[in-house]
Amino acid sequence: VGCAGKQETRRMNLIRPTPRMLTGLMVFLLAISLWQIGEGSWVYAKAGLAQHLLQRAWSRTLAGEADAKPWPWADTWPVARLMVPSQHIDQIVLEGAYGRTLAFGPGHVESAGPIGASDTVILTGHRDTHFSFLKRLQPNDVIELDTTAGIRRRYRIKETRIADSRTAAIGITHDQSQLILVTCYPFDAIQAGGPLRYVVTATMEGTELKRRERKDGADDPD
Repeated sequence: VGCAGKQETRRMNLIRPTPRMLTGLMVFLLAISLWQIGEGSWVYAKAGLAQHLLQRAWSRTLAGEADAKPWPWADTWPVARLMVPSQHIDQIVLEGAYGRTLAFGPGHVESAGPIGASDTVILTGHRDTHFSFLKRLQPNDVIELDTTAGIRRRYRIKETRIADSRTAAIGITHDQSQLILVTCYPFDAIQAGGPLRYVVTATMEGTELKRRERKDGADDPD
């Protein structure tokens, strides 16, 4: 019995972590944490910096350049300018609702039809960057959308809802112009890619306003 007890003690000593092992483990965990923080920070930085380049591409678009790419290797281009006065939001919308596009700005769902030619405009964006403001929107809030033709459309929010992408469908109407903003839900989900979507529906009011760009970068109605 005594010999067995000594052997068990030896085995326990062999698997007991040493100070060096503990230090190495702590360094490893710290490195992983810093890497994850860096990855998250880069996502926000990329989203913010891209909008500056997109604003320049948008100016070129309004000047008449077709499919003005924000950077040489881009496979997308600005198609609209989205503004929400109550939230101080001013974003350039890109063509295509793809992952590679949404990293830089809101994307236009092409299947709904070209902006300016379709009664329904559908835009989508990431819940933790460009479209994080959707959770603060309320019915009757105003949303403005500038088209590449220099036309400003003014919408007023009709409803906000949570939809399951596996069973729900976004209705496209032909009797009233509407703007639909879509993002993933919940906003604070740890992992992305769930089936729920947060949907904001706004209807156009009044008439479209023709805009003109001033030399100082602002714009005025004609």
